[in-house]
Amino acid sequence: MSTTVRHKPVDHAAAAAVFVADAPHLAFHDKRLWELRQKRDGQMHGVAEWQELRDLASAIKEHTLSQLPEYLERFEAQARANGIHVHWARDAEEHNATVLRILRAHDARTLAKSKSMLTEECEMAPFLERHGITITETDLGERIQQLDGQSPSHIVVPAVHKLRADVARVFARTIGGDPNNSDPNALAEHARMTTRPLMLDADAGMTGANFLVAETGAVVVCTNEGNADLSANLPKVHIVSAGVEKLIPRQADLGVFIRLLSRSALGSPITQYTSHFRGPRDGAEMHIILVDNGRSKRLGQADFWTSLKCIRCGACMNTCPVYRRSGGLSYGAVYSGPIGAIINPAYDPARYAALPFASTLNGSCTNVCPVRIDIHDQLYKWRRLIAEGGLLPRKKVLGLRVMGVVLASPRLYRLATASARLAVRVLPRPLLYSRLNAWGRDREVPAAPRESFAAWAARNRPAQPNARRP
Repeated sequence: MSTTVRHKPVDHAAAAAVFVADAPHLAFHDKRLWELRQKRDGQMHGVAEWQELRDLASAIKEHTLSQLPEYLERFEAQARANGIHVHWARDAEEHNATVLRILRAHDARTLAKSKSMLTEECEMAPFLERHGITITETDLGERIQQLDGQSPSHIVVPAVHKLRADVARVFARTIGGDPNNSDPNALAEHARMTTRPLMLDADAGMTGANFLVAETGAVVVCTNEGNADLSANLPKVHIVSAGVEKLIPRQADLGVFIRLLSRSALGSPITQYTSHFRGPRDGAEMHIILVDNGRSKRLGQADFWTSLKCIRCGACMNTCPVYRRSGGLSYGAVYSGPIGAIINPAYDPARYAALPFASTLNGSCTNVCPVRIDIHDQLYKWRRLIAEGGLLPRKKVLGLRVMGVVLASPRLYRLATASARLAVRVLPRPLLYSRLNAWGRDREVPAAPRESFAAWAARNRPAQPNARRP
């Protein structure tokens, strides 16, 4: 008899408040991610055909998703012809069971793993550890997070919320080192010297996939550390975990995405390594697990299917004022930031009901998306569905009802705005910044004008014939 596990709803505001209270980390996080956004803009202005590339990338993804079954079958056939074992997984449970079955078939006890958001999504690491498999994250940011017992806080830079001193303390506590030495070169070298032996001795290796090429059956992985190449080539077994949406039709299409990916993510022209795996090397095995895990369901949702175009660049996160000032861990999910706020509710609307509201709907995420996902529009649509589904907190429901009454009555609206202007001007600060003023917890209340715009217009604009006066 199976039981349904009910997770506690994510309270983004409460978790964000903890992050906001830590001024040094907040300032660094905001500054660092905005630097990545600015570097992205610099790269954009250096490519004359940037907008045409975005249009083309979006069109390629939409075309592929509209014919996904055919391209999946084509990829499978070509990959098998290349000597690759292809597996299918309907959900996270099947994915994890398949990985364990492959490892046990080779008596593998240790796994060197490159970065993969999909394995985080499937909660693979704790599953394998329960079955006696030791996993080593080989990406530096992922390794830091693994040692600290935390999930990644960003799709591309998993430990971006940590300061160098934080990393020094994590290393000292887990793999040795000087907790007072926060020199980046020393930290990177220490991580390398302690991680490399684990990679050399690993029984199996695992990578994710940035792109799957249906025409060739190839897996393309983009990294800046080369750890994916070591994870794939040092052990005798290479396992690839890939979501079904990672497909593109042809090798010729790949150049479009390669030009966009690193520029959008980090503001660099290209990743240091763009690795193509088309089959196992002599004496080794290569396995690809194609994972659905809710993607087919999302593909059938008219308002949300385009989120499957995402190439996991993180540009929307780097530009989002809410994400930059609240930290990725405050989202309580594998995928954070704007893209997470539209992906996570598709898995569990009740648990992630707060996330679509963690946005100002300013549209900056949509403006920087390299594949033109209408993120801000989907955030609005998720808000509507959450409200219609009765998933809003009672306080918010009550507040919206009161607001609806006020906004529906010009007389009440004028009275409310006049009262608010007066309160801001005359109330003592302790009264104004009380528990009732949620806005004032983390920001200053704007200065109040002496009169409303309607009153100003009535005095300064000549009356038009038949016009209604306020």
